[in-house]
Amino acid sequence: MSIATDRLTLEEFLKRPETKPASEYIEGEIIQKPMPKTKHSRLQLRTCNAINQVTENSKIAYAFPELRCTFDGRSIVPDIAVLLWEQIQFDESGEPLDEVLIAPYWTIEILSPQQSSNRITRKIIHCLKHGCELGLLIDPEDRSILAFLPNQAPQFCEGGDRLPLPEIIPLNLTAEQVFGWLKMN
Repeated sequence: MSIATDRLTLEEFLKRPETKPASEYIEGEIIQKPMPKTKHSRLQLRTCNAINQVTENSKIAYAFPELRCTFDGRSIVPDIAVLLWEQIQFDESGEPLDEVLIAPYWTIEILSPQQSSNRITRKIIHCLKHGCELGLLIDPEDRSILAFLPNQAPQFCEGGDRLPLPEIIPLNLTAEQVFGWLKMN
C-alpha cells in the first residue's frame, strides 16, 4: 500500500516516526508493508532461527527480522536481512548500532497475498545491484522459492530442490524443508 504524501526526501522520511507495519522509502514513494499473517510470521521466525543457529556462535552472520536498511537513496525493510558479522557495526558495549546503511548480504522476502511480486522483485534486484549476494522470494501459496543471485537468471526452487545459499553460511535447505516449517502438529 502506498501512502500519499508530497514528495519527501529520504532524510525527511527517516525523521518520521516508524509505522506498524513498517513503511519503506523507494524512489521517493512511501510504501507501507502489509501486516504479516500467521504463515508469514512462522516462516520468518523459523528461517531466522535456522540461519542464526549455524552462524551466530561462530560469528559468521546474523539474520535480523524486519531490519531497516538504508542505502542508495532508499530505505527498505526486508522480511529478513542477513548481515555478515563484519558488516554489523557495534557500539563500545558490544551492542549492534541501530542504523544499517548498506544493502544486506542476503535478503529474504516472504510474499503476502496482497503484495505485488514484481514490486518485491524490484526491491531484491536493487539489493543485488548494491552488494547483496542472494535474494530469496518465498511464496507460501504455491510453495515455491525464487532465488536471485548477482548476474544470473533467477532459480526456481520447489519440493526437494536445494536452495542456492551462500557458501559462507553452513546451511543446507530445500524448499520442502522451508515449507515444512509451516506444520505445527
